[in-house]
Parts: sequence; C-alpha cells; structure tokens
Amino acid sequence: MTAASALDGLPHVDAPLAYLAPMAERPRNYTYDPPPGVPRSNSTAETHVMPVFSVRPLERDISLDGEGFVLLRHNSIVRDFYDDEEVRRVYYPEAEHVLTEATGAKRVFVFDHTVRRRVTGGVDRTPGTPRQPATRIHVDHTVKSAPQRVRDFLGAEAEDWLRGRMQVINLWRPIRGPLRDAPLAVCDALSVASEDLVPSDLIYRDRVGEIYAVRFNPNHRWFYVPDMQPDEALLLKCYDSATDGRARFAPHTAFEDPTVGVDVLPRESIELRTFVFH
Repeated sequence: MTAASALDGLPHVDAPLAYLAPMAERPRNYTYDPPPGVPRSNSTAETHVMPVFSVRPLERDISLDGEGFVLLRHNSIVRDFYDDEEVRRVYYPEAEHVLTEATGAKRVFVFDHTVRRRVTGGVDRTPGTPRQPATRIHVDHTVKSAPQRVRDFLGAEAEDWLRGRMQVINLWRPIRGPLRDAPLAVCDALSVASEDLVPSDLIYRDRVGEIYAVRFNPNHRWFYVPDMQPDEALLLKCYDSATDGRARFAPHTAFEDPTVGVDVLPRESIELRTFVFH
C-alpha cells in the first residue's frame, strides 16, 4: 500500500531524523557509565530531514506483514502505568490478548516493558532520570539477538518454540494524550534494504545485547500518528523469523515535530516487548 506513489497528497511533516553516521568500526553503546576514558557511545548521529506521513488515512490498509506496524484501538483498564506490579498483573495479560487477536499466534509471551517520561535536558539511562524517548533510529532486535532472548527467558523450552515462526512485536502507546511531544516515527519495513541495518552492541552490566542501528536511505518511508491518544496503540514488528518477503524489521525513533509549539505536554509512553509464536 505504501509505495511512493500512494503517499502523494498525504498529510506530513518534514522532520529531522537521526540516522547512524558512517563509521568503520562496529557501533557500541553502554547502558551505564563505562570505565574511565571509555566513551558511552562510539557512534555519532547523522541528521536527515525526511517527510513523516500521517498514518491515519492509511490505517485500514497497513499491516504487520506489509509495512511492519499497525495502529489499533485498545482501552486498557490499568490505572497507573508507573506501578510496575499493576502493569505486570493487568497490562501484560491485556497485551497477550491484543497480540493473539492481531496475529493469530499460538502463544504470546511478554518479556519486559519500559515507561518513558520526557524531562527537558534529561539524558537517557542516567541515575535519577526517567527513561527518555529514544531519539536515534533503531530496531530493538536482530537476527542474532531475537532468538537469543527467547533462550534467555524460556530456557529449556526455547528450542521447541524456535522451530516454528517467531516474531518480536512491541506494543507501544502514550500514557496521556494527545501526544505531540516526541511522537514515534515508524519506517515502512519494506522500504528498508538489508544493508541499511547495522548490527550494534548494547552493553549492559551482565550481558551484551544486539540491536540494529540504521544507515540513511532516501527510499525510506516514514509514518507517525498525529495527536495519538491513550486508547490507541501501535504494534511494531522488531523481528520475524519468516524470510518469505514479509516485513521483518520496522525501524523507529522519537522525533521533534517542527509544527508543534513548546507548551505541549511532555511525552509519557509505555512499550511492551513480546515474543509471538506461531
């Protein structure tokens, strides 16, 4: 549906998006303060202004297997998304139901969640600061790290589940709205070439994860949900083991909407990461 010709006339904003700048070595990012003399990241951003199209006129035509993301309506009964116990007790089962209905999965397993609250001048992953919107284009998992996370969480039963089709799908929503500050831009996965995706180390204290950073490609097609509300949610495909031409990786990032004023509510959002087994 989202071939370039189908985008003619769609509402959009022209926004700066932070791609990975060219580099010779493997990108590396620490999730904590690294040893003295070691930079927190060895990569830099390269900003390109891209049209980011409103997905609302297309929302009935996009799909997880087509573009790699979908917008849906869902009223959660969670009262406090900052209460981790309530999120696990109430929101995790809600998400399992939403993903099962959306994908027809045999099993959905929620393995973690992140709440983000924008603080002016805040630096992500620093002590005393809430998790901040992720402002560089990325994909949460790779062909290597997605199966490994299944093994990390499911142990002995992992290999049985990995014999079938497996996806990693995020459920993303604003906690309050309308969301105008640091909205989420999602790239049509079928506009992304394999060479655009750069395996990158994400270094934790107890393990090294792997994500994809993303190189610039003028063919990328970007979308967002203007004025997104808490009863709306995005499903984002971050990995699919199927290699038959369906969408596999949907890059995404927070971005600054240049048409929005400075007096908007700071972004608050929650994302759940799930294994979806078929």
